[in-house]
Amino acid sequence: MIKELIVVEGKKDAAAVRRAFPEADVLVTNGWGLTKRQIAAIRTAHARRGVIIFTDPDHAGEQIRRRLQKMLPGCRHAFVPGIVASDGKVGVEKADAETIRKALEKVRSSGSIRNGFEMSDLLKAGLVGTPDAAKRRRRLGELLAVGYGNSKNFLWRLNALGVSRTEFEAAVQKLEAKSDGYYEARKHNKPD
Repeated sequence: MIKELIVVEGKKDAAAVRRAFPEADVLVTNGWGLTKRQIAAIRTAHARRGVIIFTDPDHAGEQIRRRLQKMLPGCRHAFVPGIVASDGKVGVEKADAETIRKALEKVRSSGSIRNGFEMSDLLKAGLVGTPDAAKRRRRLGELLAVGYGNSKNFLWRLNALGVSRTEFEAAVQKLEAKSDGYYEARKHNKPD
């Protein structure tokens, strides 16, 4: 059972989370439309039992995530992979129960930015400056449970979400090995 309040963007996202965790306490932001009452409830939950931000892997979801993180230092984050539906749409609502369970099992805590990673680390790992850099960042984001981002955003996530050097290097090795069937599954538009 998840004790934290799970914050999602829409009603369909909440329904998807409840399919995976029927007892979950979920708050819907309705996009940017947080009321003063909702903000107070989120802050109270954060202080008493914690909050998990579980927004969609798109621009709007990222903006909501950043806004909430500023209000809730030390909150936790869950990320659903960017490609989870056969119709090409992304989001929590499109994820099946197993994908949601995996995402919430890999929840990450935010904290102060440690500045342990630099752009040179991304370059060395082929996460910038190569034709398949975006694809590699997407997969590495899934392996590390930090979600997808452009190079600047991905670097911020590595530092802000507590990824260790050992964890990063192991994920890069797995990415290089391509032994998990990721690229083959993506060629056929299948989720992991």
